[in-house]
Amino acid sequence: MNLKELAKELNLSISSVSRALRDSKEISVSTKKIVLAKAKELNYHANPFASNLRRQESKTIAVVIPEIANNFFSLAINGAESYAQKKDYHVLIYQTHDNLQQEISTLKHLQNGRVDGILISLSSQTANTDHLKDIKNKGIPIVFFDRVAENINAPKITTNDYESGFKATEHLIENGCKKIAFLSISNKLSIANKRMNGYLDAAKKHGIAPDYKQIINCDTDKEGNTILIKKLLQRPDRPDAILACVEELAVSSYVICQELKLNIPRDIKIISFSNLQTAAILNPSLTTITQPAYEIGREAASVLFQLMENKGTLQRCGDVVLNSELIIRNSTKMA
Repeated sequence: MNLKELAKELNLSISSVSRALRDSKEISVSTKKIVLAKAKELNYHANPFASNLRRQESKTIAVVIPEIANNFFSLAINGAESYAQKKDYHVLIYQTHDNLQQEISTLKHLQNGRVDGILISLSSQTANTDHLKDIKNKGIPIVFFDRVAENINAPKITTNDYESGFKATEHLIENGCKKIAFLSISNKLSIANKRMNGYLDAAKKHGIAPDYKQIINCDTDKEGNTILIKKLLQRPDRPDAILACVEELAVSSYVICQELKLNIPRDIKIISFSNLQTAAILNPSLTTITQPAYEIGREAASVLFQLMENKGTLQRCGDVVLNSELIIRNSTKMA
């Protein structure tokens, strides 16, 4: 039973039956009762997909992330999905594998009306943002979270990266560290640069001159990153602490320290930005800057739905900064 057949049974126009089913004020109460009774009798159910097509809606949003294996992004997806489900929306997940060309290809794919809005966290290779401007120019609502494009006028949901980098470095200094290495994921990402600036300013505050040889720019090449970290820890002037920008680099550092027979935290202390659920049971347990990943995903979805429902305008500021938490464990304790 479809709408056309139901209208024929009632001897009414399709538009009248449709309005009656939507409880339109244009249709009398008596007619609505007749239509609803006949619809129930004939087991008629509205086709939401067809209705969405007529309204040019997909009832779907996209979440574009660098990788799903990262604990932060898994939690952020859960937060976004929990909000979307309340709105009766589906969520499509796209991984760019931290690759710019894959990110460009994904966003081109999403320009054909497949989704009503996009949540995105950029790849570590993203410097040119022309493909993001194309999304904006086509009027597709877009919200950035965590890894954001600073030069695109769109809402951004982030954490206090500078303050967290400062606090993490100061914690290491207060525990006796003087040669602190910083492991970055990319010099193109604003989050990495903000965390690094916090690290540099904390060292400066405590009278430690910056040693740029201790700043290691890693990337998506895991084997290459391992080589860089190993070389760092084999130097005669090796660091006495590591601040890792992401948990993957912290885990690699643990493995290399075990290989080189460096004791954590006696020989070197390690702290990382991380949502790693096993951080507390590593040996030693890992001190972390833990981001409110679930809340970031949920807040990003909330802002995106505001954009979608208000035709691109926000009733409040779109940029939101949530605070991360320093969780002190054994990897940075005093020897």
